[in-house]
Amino acid sequence: MKKSFLLSPDVTFLNHGSFGACPRPVFDKYQHWQKELELQPVQFMAEDIYAHLETARNRLGTYIGCEGDDLFFVPNPTTGINTVINSLHLNQKDEVLSTDHEYGALIRGWNRFAQETKTHFIQRDIPLPCSTHEEFTNHFMSGISQNTKVIFMSHITSSTALIFPVYEICKKARENGIITIIDGAHVPGHIPLTISEFDPDVYVGACHKWLCAPKGSSFLYVRKSFQEKIKPLITSWGYEGSDPSNSIFLLENQWQGTRDLSAFLSVPDAIEFQLKNNWDELIKKSKWQVRETRSRLDEYFDLDHLCPNTEEWLGQMASIEINTEDEIKLKDTLLKEFSIEVPIFKWKGKTLLRYSVNVYNDQQDLDLLIYALRDLLKN
Repeated sequence: MKKSFLLSPDVTFLNHGSFGACPRPVFDKYQHWQKELELQPVQFMAEDIYAHLETARNRLGTYIGCEGDDLFFVPNPTTGINTVINSLHLNQKDEVLSTDHEYGALIRGWNRFAQETKTHFIQRDIPLPCSTHEEFTNHFMSGISQNTKVIFMSHITSSTALIFPVYEICKKARENGIITIIDGAHVPGHIPLTISEFDPDVYVGACHKWLCAPKGSSFLYVRKSFQEKIKPLITSWGYEGSDPSNSIFLLENQWQGTRDLSAFLSVPDAIEFQLKNNWDELIKKSKWQVRETRSRLDEYFDLDHLCPNTEEWLGQMASIEINTEDEIKLKDTLLKEFSIEVPIFKWKGKTLLRYSVNVYNDQQDLDLLIYALRDLLKN
């Protein structure tokens, strides 16, 4: 599959989790849409665009298990979550319950909201190493108080690369009348997703990561009963514009001024590319390689793990704790001396290396990572 991607052949790319990678046929379709826009910009942006967006929404909705009219495209999950944060009306002392594994930019967004509204953003500590999803759920839900109005959590975490049991948590939250907002940035194209099965109030996902769509393509899904609460991050024409949608939710949120929507329109092609290439079968090997690599690293290093080495917790990426005095120097050395692109960062006093494996990676890529770490972390 390497030849199907635009990635440099000179780099061992083990960082799909950050921004993804786009296959050549999908990128070609992306450029096709850009050219269509330039051929007749007025016709395309004033009239044709709404039919194209509807087609793309419906195709994505089928893929992620919801109705196409219950979502709209956003450039990234951060935009989607900020849209929701800015739409909430909570009272003083109300609580938003989250975990201590959330994405830094969104933590900042929630903290700002808490400061401005005098609510409380609570990041519940998750004991490590994690054990089972059942124990995780019981521990997390025990953090609910009479003031808990919202639960915000990742489906797959960014820094620690853990799969959280959001299906179970959303169902329990519904029983308690608590709003659920799920950050699924790493989920579409990575692990199975059927939104209708666990019925969150809000679900945000990236299409440019594991679904391999062009950069700047993500979505914000909102449950029908919650849609009237969502206010556009950018006020534009709304119902006074030319969008023929019957949904106020779409009218207010879908059009946010002139911008290149080509990445959104290419999402169906990313879905078809994966279906055509039997993606579910291909990534089984990637997921096995993630776990196998962790086992092999255990042979050479005394690693403290964040979770069991199982499919319950790990998909196509894993974070391992490593011992280094200078994580920035180590990351730069891996890239400059071994041509390995992999993130290394600080998280809660730990130094984590997060490696991602996709269908364009082969065993040689992972062998090189292990060899390089053995060479650089001899001590």
